[in-house]
Amino acid sequence: MKKFIVAIVFCLLSIAGVNAQSAKNNSADSILGNYSGVQGGEPFKARFTKNADGTFKAQIYWLEQPNDPKTGKPKLDTKNPDKSKRSLPSTQVVLIDGLKYNAAKKQWDGTKIYDPQRGLTANVTAAFQNDGRLMLKGTIMGIGEKVYWTPCD
Repeated sequence: MKKFIVAIVFCLLSIAGVNAQSAKNNSADSILGNYSGVQGGEPFKARFTKNADGTFKAQIYWLEQPNDPKTGKPKLDTKNPDKSKRSLPSTQVVLIDGLKYNAAKKQWDGTKIYDPQRGLTANVTAAFQNDGRLMLKGTIMGIGEKVYWTPCD
């Protein structure tokens, strides 16, 4: 009998965890806010904002090491495929623009994510995990990589 009760409690707690994840993924605006992450061993913070057309944009606003250690000058987005953006300070790089909420899939998608360390763009999907982190999956020609951003102040 004890095992049965423990099994029921475990099932109820599991369902509650799934509902918590689903609740955050049920609202398009849940993605708005600040996140911290690490890319290539470098900590950063990015902010999701809403565009006038209802899509979302993620832009870096903080880097742990914003300046080039050799020159002491701000790091620039030198690998950007758009040459006109290569003089932009790395603390102003737009990582995602035009992200759309897909209510049927309970995720965000429909655009690309930019990796300034490699100068690459990839298709992106985003969804919240049970632990509250935002999982972003970038794919190029079917090959994917996942990164996790943690909500922060």
